[in-house]
Amino acid sequence: MMTAAAVGHAKDIVIHAGTLIDGIADTPRTQVSILVRDDKILSVESGFTAPAGAEIVDLANATVMPGFIDCHVHISSMLPSRTNATQYWLTHSDIDRALDAAVFVRQMLQQGFTSARDVGGGDDTVSVRNAINDGKVPGPRLWISLEPLGPTAGHGDPKNGMDPGLAHPGWDRGIVDTDDQARLRVREHRGRGADLIKLMPSGGIASTGDDPRQQLMTNEEIRVAVETAHSLGMRVAAHIYPAEAIENAVRAGVDSVEHGSFATAQTFALMKSHGTYLVPTLTVYEVFYAAARDRPELLTPGTAPKELANDLLPKRNLPLAVKSGVKIAYGTDLGQGDHGMEFGLLIGNGMTPIQALYAATRNAADLIGAADRIGSVQSGRYADLVAAAGNPLDNPEQFRQISFVMKGGRIYRRNGLETVPPQN
Repeated sequence: MMTAAAVGHAKDIVIHAGTLIDGIADTPRTQVSILVRDDKILSVESGFTAPAGAEIVDLANATVMPGFIDCHVHISSMLPSRTNATQYWLTHSDIDRALDAAVFVRQMLQQGFTSARDVGGGDDTVSVRNAINDGKVPGPRLWISLEPLGPTAGHGDPKNGMDPGLAHPGWDRGIVDTDDQARLRVREHRGRGADLIKLMPSGGIASTGDDPRQQLMTNEEIRVAVETAHSLGMRVAAHIYPAEAIENAVRAGVDSVEHGSFATAQTFALMKSHGTYLVPTLTVYEVFYAAARDRPELLTPGTAPKELANDLLPKRNLPLAVKSGVKIAYGTDLGQGDHGMEFGLLIGNGMTPIQALYAATRNAADLIGAADRIGSVQSGRYADLVAAAGNPLDNPEQFRQISFVMKGGRIYRRNGLETVPPQN
């Protein structure tokens, strides 16, 4: 290990952490120095060191954690209580959505989310990911899928509820109605820049005309899509609600079940045996339930009753998942909005604060396939760090009061205020 005495590079930063929750050990450490060189963590040492030439970041009265990871976002999505979903969909282009996303990813980073997985976008999300990677706009590291793959009239069909005469060149990019089409779509998405694949094996709630309690893709379509994705080195996230459909998708090899609202103890046991992750996304249910209750006219036509009938179930079901021991990763299903809200919902419905933090750090990094780069504070990982004035393990509200954000060795938030680090 490189010692503090060996540090002195012009870009070296030493962070004095009063408390460090490193994403590895269950017990926090106190009075720790985190040595950062360029974009990586060089070492983590006991005591407050001050090597010559290094910039000292004083967080001696704060709790430092790995940067948070949201495994289920839609970076260009508006909050449902503020925007008419159908009107926006029909009056905005991919360029509009990319510009909206640039605002939302900046807000996400300020909330402490240094990495995220967008599960269901388009060419706009590819552009925003690339712009972040090139240092053009601030935002989390992004792993993206493109249009969710599912059948005609399923949850991901953009034509649901529309005049059948309407058409758009991109509206068929996620449609899968045969096994061969599943294979082709996965390959197309890889060629267009996707990092992972999103499937829609079951119906959904925020869509017109489909049933969230029914499996809509065939088992063979699911199997072929998963097999093809894995052969290309891509992981598969599957939006699924009903227990039988979840079990079929798990047997087909999906890497994560998104939502999983109607899962049973048997379902979770099967997921655990296969190592399949659950991404509960309690935040989206909270947000959409309020919108369905207070502003139903803004939602997709006919979906408010589905929201009111189903959105309270996931919170009731989460304790069953926690008890089962299934792996859980953090996800909100938001673009615009408060991505830290999920912490309180997870903790309020069966998880301990440290379990919730692990869901948003090391578990999330493992699900993405990047645990060797993100999700913990240790030598060789990206210098993705966040801090709160208090200890979130004692007061979980601190998860939503992030005062310091570093991503890749650059400080984007300091003393509770946004900063503008120099570009490449």
